[in-house]
Amino acid sequence: MTRTLTTAAIALALAALPTLGGAQSFQAGQPIMWGADQVSRTPTALSLRGRAELTQGDNRIRADRVEGVISDGGLSRVEATGNVYFVTPEQTIRGDRAVYTPANDTIVLTGDVILTQGENVMTGGRLTYNTRTEAAEMDGAGEGGRVQGVFYPERGGN
Repeated sequence: MTRTLTTAAIALALAALPTLGGAQSFQAGQPIMWGADQVSRTPTALSLRGRAELTQGDNRIRADRVEGVISDGGLSRVEATGNVYFVTPEQTIRGDRAVYTPANDTIVLTGDVILTQGENVMTGGRLTYNTRTEAAEMDGAGEGGRVQGVFYPERGGN
């Protein structure tokens, strides 16, 4: 039975990660740069293989492979697989797979997910994060899976 972090626990966890919300959202309006060892593109798809990377502003998705669906002139869905990293100036999220859907501003990372911000760490099996509303949910992995974390309080200068 997968255990889900409750809304109250998420609020407490996010309070310990004060910049989780704004820093993770993709930076709308900025160009999306991409690169990889091998690239193929059709009018409806973009495929990046080998050291694949998408960058927008200060945010980056890196993976072994990134597949993008193109519609209405832009990326409508991005799926990254193999050694996936979602990196912002404040956080790094690691997983085995990620799906970003711009239409609902949601990125879902699965498979041994590790979120780090400074010394703070949260682990689980699946992280769903809405980049617009800043709502987040971390689930444990598999039967009896758990969400775990280590959070260090901010140290005041007094």
